[in-house]
Amino acid sequence: MNSWVNSAEILGSDLPLELSGTGNRRALLMDALREAVRSGRLAPGTRLPPYRSLAADLGLARNTVADAYAELVAEGWLAARQGSGTRVAERAVPVTPVHRPRTPERAARPVHDLVQGQPDPSVFPRTAWLASARRALAAAPDDAFGPGDPHGRPELRRALAGYLARVRGVRAAPERIVLCSGAAHGLRLLAEVVGGPWAVEEYGLPFHRALLASHGVGTRPLGVDADGARVDGLTRRDRAVLLTPAHQFPTGGPLHPGRRAAVVDWARATGGLVVEDDYDGEFRYDRQPVGAVQGLDPEHVVLLGSVSKSLSPTLRIGWMVLPQRLVGPVVTAKGEREQFSSATEQLTLADFVGSGAYDRQVRRMRQRHRRRRDQLVAALERWAPHIRVTGIAAGLHAVLELPPGTERSAVRAAAWQGLAVEGLADYLHPGSEGAGQADAPRDGLVVGYATPAESTYPEALEALCRALPPG
Repeated sequence: MNSWVNSAEILGSDLPLELSGTGNRRALLMDALREAVRSGRLAPGTRLPPYRSLAADLGLARNTVADAYAELVAEGWLAARQGSGTRVAERAVPVTPVHRPRTPERAARPVHDLVQGQPDPSVFPRTAWLASARRALAAAPDDAFGPGDPHGRPELRRALAGYLARVRGVRAAPERIVLCSGAAHGLRLLAEVVGGPWAVEEYGLPFHRALLASHGVGTRPLGVDADGARVDGLTRRDRAVLLTPAHQFPTGGPLHPGRRAAVVDWARATGGLVVEDDYDGEFRYDRQPVGAVQGLDPEHVVLLGSVSKSLSPTLRIGWMVLPQRLVGPVVTAKGEREQFSSATEQLTLADFVGSGAYDRQVRRMRQRHRRRRDQLVAALERWAPHIRVTGIAAGLHAVLELPPGTERSAVRAAAWQGLAVEGLADYLHPGSEGAGQADAPRDGLVVGYATPAESTYPEALEALCRALPPG
């Protein structure tokens, strides 16, 4: 059966449904459609009327019918695809969506992983890394195999000072660089040394907010718009502000030049600290590189960076470029002996950077991620042209803007399609709705395009488009 279904056939006298009652119209409509599928009156593959037509026939609001369709797509009763309309799903019995619990363990492993921030482990440069390891070990001084220095190996700090100055416009001598095991470790140390409260972008990693809270540092949200964080909301009470100025995470876009200058002025006037998370500053595609805010005032800005996106999170190597006054307190907080990053891996990374292999790896990954991004944009243009995609000029993910009220159903639909993907609401600060300058929460999907293998990525994109609300 492949013809249009008249609304009277769905909701006529054969179904005991009264839409003129006071009940929830969307729920009543969904119940009627489910029953029609269960009874076989709507066979698999049957094409349903456009939601506008059905809404007119039934005297319902268009959003009511659109939401009902989206919910039934998420539950597996219906299937939607651009150019093909909404149809009864081909599966005889709807499958319960596989939800991704907010815990480290998942109830079921998804077929495709589109969670942001996870590079494909298969592209780690094993041969080049092994060559650097051999050279580094052969040239390593004896003290490299003794107790660790909490500053980190001097070889790597020198290599990073040169690299960051050249690529990110950072102003720092090696003595101002303290190595750590990643951005999270750096935040822990800064929370202990600086104290709170901190201002943070209203959209950001919940893990970072929880980490600060675990060290007694409260956070409050700053609104985010197309120009990045609204730094005019900073106050003298804020001890620090955590920003992602190169590419706002996760909404995308660099911090406006006027706001970059304004946040530095705030730090100078109040003695506050700007903490710059440079999590993917190296991966830009359609614009010139944006220099680090740290270059504007090294005495009031801390730059946090790591190799978790460019190489692998398993290396556990990150860095803090610190104002001179914070070097001693941070090293003291870190402890007398290095306990987190392997000295031999630090030496290997120093050679990897110094030999030019790191530059080659970043260029290779930039080309790969740009190609992935372009595939995502092309798939949306083909199958879901009504969906706007943002934040694609840099980084490892994109944000798909959704109609209001459809994010939860889209996440469920994605899970039913075997996709691990997150909604934009997962990143919203819990205090944002009560903040004076924060906008109303937006609906969207945060889609990471770095993880899937080349062979499965097209299939993942098709599944993603099937999960999106119909236009």
